Amino acid sequence: MNYATVSPAQIESFIQICGFSNVITQESLRRNYDHDETEDHHFLPDVVLKPRAAKEISEILKLCNEALIAVTPRGGGTSLSGGALPIKGGVVISMERFNQILDIDTLNLQVTVEPGVITETLQNEVKSLGLFYPPDPSSRGTCFIGGNLAHNSGGPKAVKYGVTRDYVLNMEIVTPTGEITWTGANVAKNSTGYNLTQLMCGSEGTLGIITKIVLKLRPYPPFDVLMLAPFADLETACKAISAIYLAGITPSGMELIDHLSAKLTQHYIEELSGTKVEIPIQDDIGAYLLIELDGNNLDTLYAEAEKISLVLGDFTREEILFADSAEQKENLWKLRRQISPAVNAFTLTKAEDVVVPRGNLPQLVQFIYQTGLEYGYRSVCFGHAGDGNLHINIMKETLSESYWNVEVNESIGKIFQKVVDLGGTLSGEHGIGIAKKPYMHLAVSPTQLDLMRGIKKVFDPNNILNPGKIF
Repeated sequence: MNYATVSPAQIESFIQICGFSNVITQESLRRNYDHDETEDHHFLPDVVLKPRAAKEISEILKLCNEALIAVTPRGGGTSLSGGALPIKGGVVISMERFNQILDIDTLNLQVTVEPGVITETLQNEVKSLGLFYPPDPSSRGTCFIGGNLAHNSGGPKAVKYGVTRDYVLNMEIVTPTGEITWTGANVAKNSTGYNLTQLMCGSEGTLGIITKIVLKLRPYPPFDVLMLAPFADLETACKAISAIYLAGITPSGMELIDHLSAKLTQHYIEELSGTKVEIPIQDDIGAYLLIELDGNNLDTLYAEAEKISLVLGDFTREEILFADSAEQKENLWKLRRQISPAVNAFTLTKAEDVVVPRGNLPQLVQFIYQTGLEYGYRSVCFGHAGDGNLHINIMKETLSESYWNVEVNESIGKIFQKVVDLGGTLSGEHGIGIAKKPYMHLAVSPTQLDLMRGIKKVFDPNNILNPGKIF
């Protein structure tokens, strides 16, 4: 489909809707919105708009729908699948001015927020009231709540508490044709028709633009215990994960870190801080599990930690570190959360996130490293191993552009096929975007794809909203 270029007359209309200072036409400023965190892709939009109200977005979408102008909604720009890339040009709608926490309802354990609120800001605000919003992607200090919904983000605590979808009660959206509506109700149970709220979660900004969100909260768990367990290799670490669950323990976080990602991240953190970070990374260790337990009773957590230590004795003879201070806990979590920035500072990467039943992780990581040897590249493996969600960052280093874009992509297809063969799927939280679009047929049947396209057609008959994504 051919999309229209934004005309000077339409720019004037956008100024009337949003105000002069919220319509960005200067190329140097538009360049700030032509990329996200996906490889080194750049797509320049015709114009960037910064609306402040649902009614403004409604007017923008009505105009663009009538004129067949592509519209790309944008949150914090932290997508790793190309979700925020304006690949068809047109309009970028930045949600950065939708940045208010509107209401914290302590009686009903709910919070109403706008989509441009930074995830960590929300977490800190509700924590001050003794409340807990668990989804915590590694980019929580910069990513927006709206983007978390668009990709159904998880993070380390998903293994115990679930992903973003599990905390969304209701949302206000603007459809691609300009209607403003709520998707559900602010109640814990709702069997009133189709669940449009859940349909929007993970839809990657292709069905509507979210303008308000009602989220569930929990009481904040006051205590936690953090352990770092070393293993000889990645496969052994993955085997230990299932053993912990078989022992009847559900950690609040269980993160896998391979040796290369640990070393690169330690160096990266020290370069940023200018001081040595005391993180016990050993040269003869192949992988680590960062294991967190949380709850309301510290004695219970210590007992569970001791039980985990006994379980891990069958998998490692190395000493398990128990973080004994808030600073040490912070350093260990920093090691995990800074892996992607560290690896990307070292070299360009292709960042994939796949998910398999956690018992199949050992087979998957073995295949990934074998594939890397076959194709002549290095990769790092890390992520939310407790729920089978593995992040794979394939490193470009000295590979040629042609090899990077052809042979390496071929190898990614083989990895995805192995993931599906192991009972998994292409993404646990990054989404499909443009990065995984060519591989959708591996995991999704033609019937499923037809149903998805039919849903897209109902919401967006002219295919103007985030076109070219997923399908």
